[in-house]
Amino acid sequence: MQVSLDEIEATAKAALVNHGAEDWIAAEVAAAVREAEGLGNRICGLYYLESYCQQLRTGRVKGDSVPEVRKPRPGVVEVDAKFGFAQAAFSKALPEAARAAKEMGTISLAVCHAHTCTSLGYFTAQIARAGFIVLGMTNATPVVAPPDGKSRVIGTNPISFAVPDGKGGVAMLFDQSTTTVALGKITMAKAAGETIPEGWAVDAEGKPTTDPEAALKGSLVSMGGYKGWGFGLMAELLAAGMTGSRAGVDLGPLKAPEGDPHDIGDFYLIMDPDVSGGAFFDRLTQVSQAVQRDEGARMPGQARTVQDPVKVDPDAWALAQRLAGAD
Repeated sequence: MQVSLDEIEATAKAALVNHGAEDWIAAEVAAAVREAEGLGNRICGLYYLESYCQQLRTGRVKGDSVPEVRKPRPGVVEVDAKFGFAQAAFSKALPEAARAAKEMGTISLAVCHAHTCTSLGYFTAQIARAGFIVLGMTNATPVVAPPDGKSRVIGTNPISFAVPDGKGGVAMLFDQSTTTVALGKITMAKAAGETIPEGWAVDAEGKPTTDPEAALKGSLVSMGGYKGWGFGLMAELLAAGMTGSRAGVDLGPLKAPEGDPHDIGDFYLIMDPDVSGGAFFDRLTQVSQAVQRDEGARMPGQARTVQDPVKVDPDAWALAQRLAGAD
């Protein structure tokens, strides 16, 4: 069925408020749900709304936390989410981070003690639209064992990189887990009764599997083996260590209705391209033109187009309306 993004955003906001979120906080999260659905990223859209609402009711996420922004050093901006939503904390910190990046050239932004950010690219795109280059990362519940190992140590630990186009838009953006696929694709395959391709995961004994249930009891596979494993560890150490938030080994299942707050960290390195004296945008144009010489080739993120209205799963939409208190 087709639903407009305005209706999706309004319904998501109403559901969040109905379950205890402050109005402005619900608005920030609903905007992220809207963009995810518009980009076809269902895993980070309505698919997550029930979890948000359940955890608001149980207190696993704090719907009334007021984020606290600090600047302990000229090149360091921190925001304490106080176990609330990452979207709200980020929105409070971005103006200060932008000012610091303009002043210093390169800064770090640490979002501390937050609920899962769900889609890391949602945040890096905002930073790029503000005119800055950004490398962002976060961590998650451990579902990945070291290559040749069986014990889960880190999560899918996404990394996102975004580049401004110099005109208020985004020239390049990628947002990818450091595993071969995101965990959500396996959980969705299980829910649909489908198998998964070999190479996505191993079972509890470390053997390759195409059974999503066995994969969920085992481990996801790092993209590119040891190379992806290294990137996953980098994201883990920066996201947890530089924010003072929990390491993946201390995180419970992110969608479980009850339990301790997530206490996740998101870490961003933000760079002002103007420090290059124009060279950055010259090289961006040069590289982009080289990429586009071949028909169909493109820079990452150039195919991101928002659809409106969008196709939504009827069951997911009906649930969203019930959560919002609609008749």
